This record gives sequence, C-alpha cells and structure tokens, in this order.
Amino acid sequence: MPPATPVLAQQCAQTIREAYNSYRNEFDAITFRAKTNFEQRDWSSMQADAVKRLELYKCVVDPLVQAVRSELGEAVKDKTLWREMKTYYSAMITESKDFELIETFFNSVTRRIFATVGVNDQIEFVDSDFEFPPNETAQPIYSTFPSKDKLSSTVEKILRSFSFQTPYRNLSRDAGLVAGEIQRHLITKQAIDAFEIVSSVFYRNTGAYLVGRIRHRQEFTPFFLSLMNSVEGIEVDAVLLTEDEVSIAFSFAHSYFHVQAERPHELIRFLKSVLPLKRVAELYISIGFNKHGKTEFYRDLRNHLANSEDQFLTARGDKGMVMAVFTMPSYDVVFKIIKDKFGDPKTTTRREVMERYQLVFKHDRVGRLIDAQEFEHLQFERARFSKDLLNDLLKAASATVKLDGEYVDIQHLYIERRVTPLNLYLSAADTSQAEEATLDYGEAIKDLASANIFPGDILLKNFGVTRHGRVVFYDYDELCLLTDCRFRRIPRARSHADEYAAEPWFFVDKHDVFPEEFRTFLGLRNHLRATFIDAHSELFEVDYWSTMQEGLRDGKVFDVFPYKPHRHLKPI
Repeated sequence: MPPATPVLAQQCAQTIREAYNSYRNEFDAITFRAKTNFEQRDWSSMQADAVKRLELYKCVVDPLVQAVRSELGEAVKDKTLWREMKTYYSAMITESKDFELIETFFNSVTRRIFATVGVNDQIEFVDSDFEFPPNETAQPIYSTFPSKDKLSSTVEKILRSFSFQTPYRNLSRDAGLVAGEIQRHLITKQAIDAFEIVSSVFYRNTGAYLVGRIRHRQEFTPFFLSLMNSVEGIEVDAVLLTEDEVSIAFSFAHSYFHVQAERPHELIRFLKSVLPLKRVAELYISIGFNKHGKTEFYRDLRNHLANSEDQFLTARGDKGMVMAVFTMPSYDVVFKIIKDKFGDPKTTTRREVMERYQLVFKHDRVGRLIDAQEFEHLQFERARFSKDLLNDLLKAASATVKLDGEYVDIQHLYIERRVTPLNLYLSAADTSQAEEATLDYGEAIKDLASANIFPGDILLKNFGVTRHGRVVFYDYDELCLLTDCRFRRIPRARSHADEYAAEPWFFVDKHDVFPEEFRTFLGLRNHLRATFIDAHSELFEVDYWSTMQEGLRDGKVFDVFPYKPHRHLKPI
C-alpha cells in the first residue's frame, strides 16, 4: 500500500467538514419550519418534520462513509493518515459556533470505518480538543427584561417580543394570569431583578415554549411558558416555575424540541443553570442533537467509571424474557442487551425488537416512553462486572457479549435512564404515593394511545416510576401502533366446558386485543385495583379504543401536555 499524503488527509478532512455543513444546514432548515407549522396549526407537517430530522443524520453519514472509502482507497484504514486528518479537521473548526457537534460528526465516520472496540483517542475526539468554546461571544443567547414596571406589564413585554403570524387571543389577560402565578410562587423570595429568556422558541408537537429564568440577586428560578395555538388564537396555557416541573418538560421520555441553536454549547450552559441535575448529555439530546448527546454521555460514563469502584449488577425487577438488563448502583442508568434466545411465549425476533426501538426513537413519546440510546462496540474492564452477572450475560447473550482477556466487549446494547419498576414502587410506597402512581399508570396508557402507541403488555413490571413520580413505559417487546390492533369483545362461551378450557374457544389473531381481559392482568390489589377501575374504567371497553383508532385514522392530533392538569391557567 503506497504511503498516504498530507494532501489526501487534508482533502478528506475537508470532505467530512463539508458533509457536516450540509447536515447542519438541512437540520436548521427543518427546525426553522417549526414556527410556521405552529402558526398554521399544521400538526401533520410538524410530526413529519420531527421524523425527517431524526432520520437526517444517517441519511448524510451513510453516503459520506462510502465517499470517504472511495476517496482514500487502500489507505482507508491507515491510522497514521486518520491522525493527520483529525489534526487538520480540528484546525478547521477553531472558529465554529458548534465545534462540539462537528467533532462528534467526525467520530461518526471513524467509528463506522474502523468499528472500533472501546475508543481510540488518536483517530476520534474521545474528549474535545477545546477546553473552552473557541469562539466565546459577548452576545448572550437570551434577552433580558428588567423588572421595573408592574409584573404583568413585564410579562406582557416578554410575550410581545415573540411575535407570530397568528395573534395572541388575549395577551393582557394571559400576562395577568402568569404574573399571578409568579407572585404566588415567589412570595417568600427576594424581589425580582429581571427575566432572562432564551431568544429562540422551543417547539414540540402542538406546543411552543418560552424558556428562561427569573433572576433575583444571585439566585435563579426557572421560567417556562407553554403557548398553545387554538382556532381562537395563541394563548398561554401554563407557566412552570420549579426545577422539577421544567425537568419533566425536558424529560428523557419526551420527544426532542425544535429550537434554533446557533451556539449549542451556550444554550446548554443556560439550561443547566436552571436544571442543574440534568446531565449535559440529556440536554443536548432534548434539543435534537442526540448524536452529540451520546458522545457526552459516553464521556460521563467513562469519568464515572474512573472515579467509582462499584460493579455492574443485575437490575432490580423481574427478569425479562427478551432483554438482559444490568446497572451500577452509583449510576442512574440501565444497560439492556438483546438475548440470543427468547423465553416462551415470546415469538418475536431480534430484528423485530430492534425495529420497535427504532419506532420509539422516531415516534412521539408524549412523556411516557423512555428514550434509549443505542451503542455499539463498547468495552469495559472485566473486574467491573459481578461474577453472577457476567456468567448470566455470557450464557444469555453470547452472540453479543465476549471476553477479551481482562475486558468485556459488548457488540450492541441500549442505555436508558433507570426508573423504579412500578410493581416494586407500589409495594414500597405509602398509600398516597401508591394511589397517585396507580392513577398515573392509567394516564400513561391513555397518553400512549393518544400518540398511536399500544404497549402490548400492560403488566405493572413493564412500567416504571421516575424520580419525579411520573409513570413511564420501558418494555418494547410487544409495543405496536394502536391503529394496527383489532380490539374485540370476547365471544360468548358455547358451554361451561368452553369457559374452563385451557385454550380459547375462538380464533385469536396476533393483532387481536380483548380490553375486558385487562382487569385480570392489572396486578393491582385491593383498594388500588378499585382506585384504577373507578378512574379508568373506559380502558376495559372496546368502544374507547375504537374511538381512539377512528380519531387517529382521521388525522386527529391529541394534545398531551408536559405538565399536570392543575397547571393549566384556565379550563381547556
């Protein structure tokens, strides 16, 4: 193989840089359309653009990898050449406003070319080349509104600064309602100095959100305004003023926001100021930069492993028939590996499981489906695995988990935020907590239905409770589109023998669902069962599900809000 030249390294670095520019321009163009979609109440286009933006990265990287292979020829795996390419590439982005995303883009190419097990800091940006942003600017990404006038007047100024083609329905009324909420919340706080509001609007589904903070001396209070566009005009639907509430709006169970972020690093830093418990990775993911979010997560994981000593252990809860799940006590995520073989009565395949995870990735998660980050070719120290866990993984997932001396190589896995399985949560919760989770369990099923998702298996063990007490679904083995289901009533038995037979006396297709059977499989006991049935009895009726299907097939978009009903400023 002839030696590669510096000119070739520079040219190929430029090829990757130009492909990134193409990706980012299209990403921004899709994001920019969210404002028009919101103004025109074009929810179908909003949903289509959400999927298009999620698919964009792969659509750019796949042909880029082929182009790089062609351009480099026999030198495609010459690591000396790639080290030079990385050096040239880094020099190209010293003035870039989104340097961190550009570095991750380079990694996406190198990892596809080399299928690196673990990491190689010579040919990829394991850590950023820039300790600080290379182009820090004095111009903030937010606008400041001093609180000198009447509070409602200041809120009105904020709202007026964000103009839409659709007018506000009643701006002064909404400003007064928001001001009232702020005054009640900050009654024991110091006087307000100013509001600092991100200059770009955050769009998701049918909502538009103004995100900022209230500054009073050295303290910040989150400020999150939810705008809805009805046929009567734009209205402020809610104001969120606590870290917990805003954190839920940015949750790993929600779809990604569409927000213009010319300088992502600075936007994340601002969000971190009001959401200090959120990982940087999760914030990047929440604004649509999920690939860089994965980079930040992996850096966080490596740092945690370097500064901790506890081992990976089997996760709490019932063992799954499809996934091997493990965790680390000191780290709030779970690692999920598809098993080689699935236990009875599972009939699904590995490909189908992966397709369901792709469905969840692209679908509206309405705050009820946990976002899963997919990783390949990870490597961990063998000593970090408990003996029992490692034996289980080698037995259940030998095609994916391999030993390499003192290391464990994992070819493919999903990483999700850890939640408490609902069945375990209910067994340990006090009466009030258990009742609230039981009611939210039903709301979770309904929210998923409104987004055209049927869990398939509604057992308690397949749902979890977040640190905010919110019920989410995380077992995707049987998940499907609601409109693909056929909801049926159980045919009347022909005889007593039919009723007590081990097998049903009628034909059951794989898409058939019998809602009246849900009562049997709830797994709720005593008063919790009664609480659920009293609040959600419609879930046992075919008519409820059929009505939801009809609405979805007619193109109806159901509003699902990232906050509880009592946060609405007025009846909806």
